[in-house]
Amino acid sequence: MSYRSALTSVLSSAIASSAQQASLGARFPRASVAALSEAGILGLTVCADLGGGGLGLTEAADVVNQVSRLCPATGAVLRSHYAAVAFIEEYGSPWVRRNVAAGQHLSTLALADADEGGPGGAGPGASAARRAGGVVALHARKRDVVGAGEADSYIWSSAPVVGGGAGQTLWLVPADAPGLHVPARPSGAGPRGSGTATVCADPVLIPADAMLAQDDGGPDGVLSTVRAWLAALPAADTEPALAEAVG
Repeated sequence: MSYRSALTSVLSSAIASSAQQASLGARFPRASVAALSEAGILGLTVCADLGGGGLGLTEAADVVNQVSRLCPATGAVLRSHYAAVAFIEEYGSPWVRRNVAAGQHLSTLALADADEGGPGGAGPGASAARRAGGVVALHARKRDVVGAGEADSYIWSSAPVVGGGAGQTLWLVPADAPGLHVPARPSGAGPRGSGTATVCADPVLIPADAMLAQDDGGPDGVLSTVRAWLAALPAADTEPALAEAVG
């Protein structure tokens, strides 16, 4: 079955029926995400050799566009997931990629730092990361995280682990990492029901090998992949914070 046929089935059987609950009741569209997972849509952009759909940005944008028309919340979740998966495909382990391909792993972006003094953000790279042996402690408040508390992992930005300075490091932070706190009631700029919220790390403890990539702050840094996907994937309700975070 082509992805278009699978998507058409999910749109009519699951997303259309749950869109109102997501919008009016501000409920995360779990049934829609589960149906997209079962249909292979979550793994659409993972390489075919690992069990994914082997498709790219054009097809992902088509999916996000069609889903967003019926349910903006589910569209926002997919947009953040596909952008995160683009990074996981480039830097992540085969194990994580296989789980994404199988529809067993929902990821999202945690890139915009919240300003402790009020609304707004300090921009990527402001979060602290400190290493002790094989463990890294992340200290940050990430705002406007789509699917907060619902995703299985977060693409998380921080300042360099050693020496500070320019550039940033990206980590794959599992949802069950010790010290990760998600508020019970989502509050953020995303569509109602998208689970958009501030995620807190005070600190979050992860293994040092959870680091995906780092750069020196140049124009072609580690976020170039995510930046390209966010620019092409339609979801205006979540654009401001993510656009600011990736520059």
